Amino acid sequence: MQTPSSPADIAERLGATGYLCDDDLATVAFLGLAMQRPLLLEGEPGTGKTALAEALSTALDVPLVRLQCYEGIDATQALYDWDFPRQVLHLRALEATGGVGADGLEEAEKSLYDERFLLARPVLTALQQSPAVLLVDEIDRADDEFEAFLLEVLSTYQVSIPELGTVAAATPPVVVLTSNRTRELHDALKRRCLYHWIDHPGLEREVAIVRSRAPEVSAALAEQVVGVVQRLRTETQLEKPPGVAETLDWARALQHLGTTELDLESSARTLGALVKYREDADRVKHALDTMLRA
Repeated sequence: MQTPSSPADIAERLGATGYLCDDDLATVAFLGLAMQRPLLLEGEPGTGKTALAEALSTALDVPLVRLQCYEGIDATQALYDWDFPRQVLHLRALEATGGVGADGLEEAEKSLYDERFLLARPVLTALQQSPAVLLVDEIDRADDEFEAFLLEVLSTYQVSIPELGTVAAATPPVVVLTSNRTRELHDALKRRCLYHWIDHPGLEREVAIVRSRAPEVSAALAEQVVGVVQRLRTETQLEKPPGVAETLDWARALQHLGTTELDLESSARTLGALVKYREDADRVKHALDTMLRA
């Protein structure tokens, strides 16, 4: 993995993958790589937090290992487990061949915890495959105990497996943690990371993102779509304002219908790509009637 030489270098590499970031995000991404510190990205859903980790993986030409967090996740789901069915088959094979006797019992037990029966979960996989990008997605969905476990791993970039010993990353993985801020994370985890809040992009950058990620959409339609979405975010009280991902989906949906210029009919027919709540759909229809008739 060739470490970028500057924020401009990482921005250029990310841009080549289709991910267009501003100077602040490029700087914190560069510093995370240079200082070997995890990145903690917070922001509204759809602002490109997960996409940054994917783009970093492509830009650095290293594997992407993703850990999707959820309520109740524990260290076993993140670290490793043992392949119990294979262990049972192995033990039966030893019994069938007479390999388990009074003297061989201890050796048989040891063989059950051979590395071939180890099921590496995302965190262990990232340590073994490093250099790699480890994406810990939606860390705010996990509980305090899981945060404490993750903090320990991020402090040393190694884990201890009692039956096999310690596994340490030869090169610390590039770690990206994302949060939608459904709850506050602990200060200890935040102190370990470089923090950045990803906001919705401005008009020009969002148009550039649509043109980059959906080149099949005409420039005129892209500008119209982004202009409307930007106004919906600021002028309409929505349960979930559309993110960049929804802007891209809406632009592509309109393009698939052969729309060349945004109008009320095509907008109403494709709202399912833009908003995800019935109340938001009603509000957006009313707002579009005002915006597109003006």
